Amino acid sequence: MQKTGKNPDSAVWYVNSLQLKIVVGVEQDPFVFTIFLIFTGAAVMATLALYARQSLLVAYVVLGILLGPSVLGWVGHAGLVEDISHIGIIFLLFLLGLNLNPAELLHMMRKTSWITLVSSLLFGLGGMLVALVFSFGFEEALLIGAVMTFSSTIIGLKLLPTSVLHHQRTGEFIISILLLQDLLAIGLLIYIQGRGSGIESVWTPLLLILKLPLLGLIAWLITRYLLIRLIRRFDKIQEYIFLTAIGWCLGLAELALAMGLSAEIGAFIAGVALASSPIALFVSESLKPLRDFFLVLFFFALGAKMDLSVAMPVLLPALILAALSLSLKPPVFRWLIERLGESKKRASEIGIRLGQLSEFSLLVSVVALEASVIGHKAAYLIQFATLFSFIGSSYWIVQKLPTPIALKDELRLD
Repeated sequence: MQKTGKNPDSAVWYVNSLQLKIVVGVEQDPFVFTIFLIFTGAAVMATLALYARQSLLVAYVVLGILLGPSVLGWVGHAGLVEDISHIGIIFLLFLLGLNLNPAELLHMMRKTSWITLVSSLLFGLGGMLVALVFSFGFEEALLIGAVMTFSSTIIGLKLLPTSVLHHQRTGEFIISILLLQDLLAIGLLIYIQGRGSGIESVWTPLLLILKLPLLGLIAWLITRYLLIRLIRRFDKIQEYIFLTAIGWCLGLAELALAMGLSAEIGAFIAGVALASSPIALFVSESLKPLRDFFLVLFFFALGAKMDLSVAMPVLLPALILAALSLSLKPPVFRWLIERLGESKKRASEIGIRLGQLSEFSLLVSVVALEASVIGHKAAYLIQFATLFSFIGSSYWIVQKLPTPIALKDELRLD
């Protein structure tokens, strides 16, 4: 056999992909072949997930685990997976920022800020105690507790009927709590970046705090005096809107990097800067296909990077954290919301819909691991706990509440 000159990881990728090439009978380009596997596999897994009344996010993560190095090894190109994951985070945060209207948030904050803060303290304490029981370090336990405070925006809103989302008080409560949790998550990401910067200085957090409003000011000025005017002038050209929005997102991400911040924070601020403009909804609608594209890629990449041999020791604590989330969040939210005078039925429904961990928990685990703030074991604990909570919460919601994919005809509501 002739030597290929590849490193061991590349050799594994070559052998695994070669096995499939022999079956197909043609030579495959690694990039095209990987994209083919991801999206064809995602279509198949999504079909199975819908039949099982599960969140599609679960299907994408499971697909990544199956096709990644830990199981079949058909997608073993580590560099490609890392790039996909990073780009996915950037665009996800940009689109989250687009839906975070500052004026609307301030209006809702008066109603639900204390609910969010009290519940976050209780959930964070519960998660931290579980982590300490399983011998995690104090700082890792703090972070594990912190990610327990977030609920899934995607599950909370995607499984909520459109009529409830836009026209009922239930939707208003869910949106306001999730928006506040998203802000807390962004703050946590900023803290993680400061801890992982490697600069041992008491001024580092202060400098980050000062850079954020500066970046926000730059974004606001460019948006108001240049970006909005350009988009309004050429708003009938869909391709122009699409390219401008992407360029704005990536441009501010690069500026954030140049200022010593993260690309993810820059993308989030880029979205928030556009959120208060009258064209925000139009831009968000234009980018929906891109959002869905990167949702698949990010969660697939997350699963593909999981090493099951390392993850096995954290399966028990992950199950306990997921069970804690599913059993603690609904009654706590119900009790707090009832204190505002809401009916027991509405408070109970909101609690069930917010009873899982969040995709932001996954983002935090990835960023914290890359910044060496936590180890692989803690990162896998967060990821598997989130995955298990997604499975349990999705099934619970479609069994008991009105959703577009409810099991019972009387509960199926789009």
